[in-house]
Amino acid sequence: MQPWLWLVFSVKLAALWSSSALVQTPGSKTLLTSQTLEISCEANTLPKTSLIYWLRQRPGSKDKRFEFLVSWNPSKGIAVYGEGVKKEHMIVFSHLSRSILNLTRLKLEDSGTYFCMMIGSPQLIFGKGTELRVVDVLPTTAQPTKKTGIKKKPCPCTKLKPQKGMTCGLVTLSLLVASILVLLVSLSVAVHFHYITPQTQEANVSLHLCLQSDEP
Repeated sequence: MQPWLWLVFSVKLAALWSSSALVQTPGSKTLLTSQTLEISCEANTLPKTSLIYWLRQRPGSKDKRFEFLVSWNPSKGIAVYGEGVKKEHMIVFSHLSRSILNLTRLKLEDSGTYFCMMIGSPQLIFGKGTELRVVDVLPTTAQPTKKTGIKKKPCPCTKLKPQKGMTCGLVTLSLLVASILVLLVSLSVAVHFHYITPQTQEANVSLHLCLQSDEP
């Protein structure tokens, strides 16, 4: 690979990115090993004969350096590959206004973010990128089990409210009991005097007669 490409594709040029002219799809993808991924890059406002560059950023890269994969000349139909890139593994071609990168027989090391790029005037124009994750087994999410039991409605409970007039009722009852007791006492006293008074009068008459008989 030419040394100037590393300089052009350095992270310092990230501020010059513009995705309005290049529409890249899909945005992200998780695939199994040995599967195939097709990435599309469509030029809307740029010349259809412009060179298309395909780059990759490795996951977890600290310096965010771009790795040059392949360039595509749509007018001539010529592809130029980077060092170590196998032609049968990355196939690039054009369809109408789109440049397509076809990744075949995916491996774990193919994981990364893929970008299409065009050299504009005066800036570099990038697509938004396609994040690819290659795994041996697709992650599964356990779905929560649905309960089919009938929900029981809680029985309505009525709380007993304390009666406010309870104190007044107790006072009234106490007065009524006291009145009954006084009445009973008065009645017993009256009965007692009823039986005692005639006996006392009879005793007084007898005493008076005795006194008269003793007089000379």
